[in-house]
Amino acid sequence: MLADIEDIARLYTPTEYRIKWTTLPWEADQAHALRRAVFCIEQGIFVGDDRDEIDPHAQQLVALSCIAGMPEQVVGTVRIHEEEPGVWFGSRLAVHAAFRRHGKIGATLIKLAVSSAHALGCTTFLAHVQSQNVPLFRRLHWEVRAEEHLLGRPHHLMRAKLERYPPCMTPQSGFVALTRFNA
Repeated sequence: MLADIEDIARLYTPTEYRIKWTTLPWEADQAHALRRAVFCIEQGIFVGDDRDEIDPHAQQLVALSCIAGMPEQVVGTVRIHEEEPGVWFGSRLAVHAAFRRHGKIGATLIKLAVSSAHALGCTTFLAHVQSQNVPLFRRLHWEVRAEEHLLGRPHHLMRAKLERYPPCMTPQSGFVALTRFNA
């Protein structure tokens, strides 16, 4: 009986996550819904919606859960934008609560964000990181530049070590993160 339950769970568990630039309207819609769920409802940082003046010129990235190789839903997102020539920022990194322990969704979103900006001429990649996420960013070769207080919460201004992020010339295809099940 237990083996049957495990077999059924394997059939309906994502086998991989495709991390890529948003290319389809449903991906953008689900990415914004996920951001609202994380930043407005779960964390209570914003009321109603977290969109701002950066969204119209930012590139949204998504992590798609895939079953049998087919994208099913957006389970993670981040946005990137060029603030000034060569200086890029990442922001609004969000992973669905039910998927935070699956694969390396957040880390892979960060890697694609920096690598794709690097391919577009980025010389400095920065992010305002919530304090609880600093250890993750340090493991991914980021350094703290300053401690800050933003949106009522402690943050750190962090900088990616670009030499650790080779340029990604195909961000629309992106990267694949396997589930722990398949890793």
